Amino acid sequence: MATPGQLLRVAALRGSGMDRRMTEIGLNVGAEIRVVQQQGGGLVVQRGESRYALGAGLAHRVLVAAV
Repeated sequence: MATPGQLLRVAALRGSGMDRRMTEIGLNVGAEIRVVQQQGGGLVVQRGESRYALGAGLAHRVLVAAV
C-alpha cells in the first residue's frame, strides 16, 4: 500500500471505463502523483495543485510504480 509523501507514477488502470474517467480528471497512465493521505483503503493523492480522494474500490484499480 502507498504511504503518505510517496511519489508514484500511474502504470495502468484496471476496470471498464477507468481509462476515460481517470483521464478526464488528469490521472492518466504516466501521470506522477503524490500520496497525501491514506486511511483505511482510500487515498488522497495530489497531481500538481489538484487533490483527489479515491475510495478503496477505485484506489485498488489504479496500478502504480514508485518514482
